[in-house]
Amino acid sequence: MKQNFFNLTVQTNGQKLYEFTNDTIKWIKKNNFKNGLLNISIQHTSASLIVQENADSDVQKDLINFFDKLVPMNNKLYIHTTEGKDDMPAHIKSALTNNNISLSVKDGNLLLGTWQGLYLFEHRIENQKRFIIHHFIGD
Repeated sequence: MKQNFFNLTVQTNGQKLYEFTNDTIKWIKKNNFKNGLLNISIQHTSASLIVQENADSDVQKDLINFFDKLVPMNNKLYIHTTEGKDDMPAHIKSALTNNNISLSVKDGNLLLGTWQGLYLFEHRIENQKRFIIHHFIGD
């Protein structure tokens, strides 16, 4: 049984989904992980992690549009407004999604579906430097 950590930095430039599936798979292959559990966490409260379709980019656009309608950028709706019109909506969107994801690794492969990818879901408008922690436990 072993444990290993990997810190991934993602530079964002606005509200988008940033795929990091390949970075994660490369790390698994590089370390020759066989079977175990991978926990992935983001160290921020205004961005989140999701597993989502990676075949059609319209899915990503629709997700962003849906969340923007669900949680509008309107400072009249919130008390916490000191960091800009997108800050409190970003916190709410993050609370509605995930700050960590756990996935299995079997026979050296990350167990994702055919059209699934790992994404950082950026909820802020301005450029951000985001940190994603990978923690593998297994053999």
